[in-house]
Amino acid sequence: MDMKFFRRLIAAPAILLAPPVTAQSAPAPMAAPVATASVSTTNADPALWVVKDKDTTIYLFGTIHVLKPGLSWFDDGVKKAFDSSDALVLEMVQPDQATMQNIVLSKAYSLSGPTLTERLPEADRGNYLKAMNSLGIPPAAFDRAQPWFAATNLSLLPLMKLGYDPKSGPETVLTEAAATEKKAIEGLETPEQQIGYLAGLPEKVQMAFLESTLKDLPKTEETMNGMVAAWSRGDPDALAKFMNDGLDDSPELAKTLLFDRNARWAQWIKARLDKPGTVFVAVGAGHLAGKQSVIDQLKTLKIKAKRVAY
Repeated sequence: MDMKFFRRLIAAPAILLAPPVTAQSAPAPMAAPVATASVSTTNADPALWVVKDKDTTIYLFGTIHVLKPGLSWFDDGVKKAFDSSDALVLEMVQPDQATMQNIVLSKAYSLSGPTLTERLPEADRGNYLKAMNSLGIPPAAFDRAQPWFAATNLSLLPLMKLGYDPKSGPETVLTEAAATEKKAIEGLETPEQQIGYLAGLPEKVQMAFLESTLKDLPKTEETMNGMVAAWSRGDPDALAKFMNDGLDDSPELAKTLLFDRNARWAQWIKARLDKPGTVFVAVGAGHLAGKQSVIDQLKTLKIKAKRVAY
């Protein structure tokens, strides 16, 4: 597995935004400092699809969970589709921070056995300590963490340091807008389910995720900027090409985090067509681009998702 797969993760499971939490015996990770450049507004027109029958309309919008402030995407066709919808559907509805931390904490740490540093191959320990130091995190902060949790944090904290922020991400913006307009908000999955996808991965898969994260940290800015650029110009083919490399090297991770979920969500859309109304579905763009995407799964169900021109 390599950083190419993590590109897809940033636009896939919302659980990657779970707040860092620690077991009582582990020091809390220090948040990476956020870049403080002046904010300028840049227009973005991300891809939007629609599925319809005679009395139901379902919009499908691909998100990137963390964005820099100043990217203007919630306007034009996206805003029109959202405003016309009765409900917002997300990958999951984010609970309050205390609840989320308790859910994460129940799966993220082990108080017995070798430390994470000891579990890492000796060749990777230097990169691990270097990464922790560069982010201002105490070396022992993740000693009791499971590899998946350390990997997701070490992947996301550099993005926050570069100025990417979940508060600027579409899920936060859409949730706040839906609450203001008193739209129904529901999740395709629960927080417990999303945590379980990562926590349930075999040890060797989790360690491969962590090792590749350490190896590719220097590419973080280039990787993320390229993906956001493709998303902003509404180019799902470029986004898919950007993210699909490496999937064949990580079949178990791809099946668990992407393909199986895409198939379930396509079935949800099929069932939702039996209920009248208009729904705005926002999921990671990685689920709507490339092979075995939700769009592809809908085709196998004889359901056409049409790209919305705006």
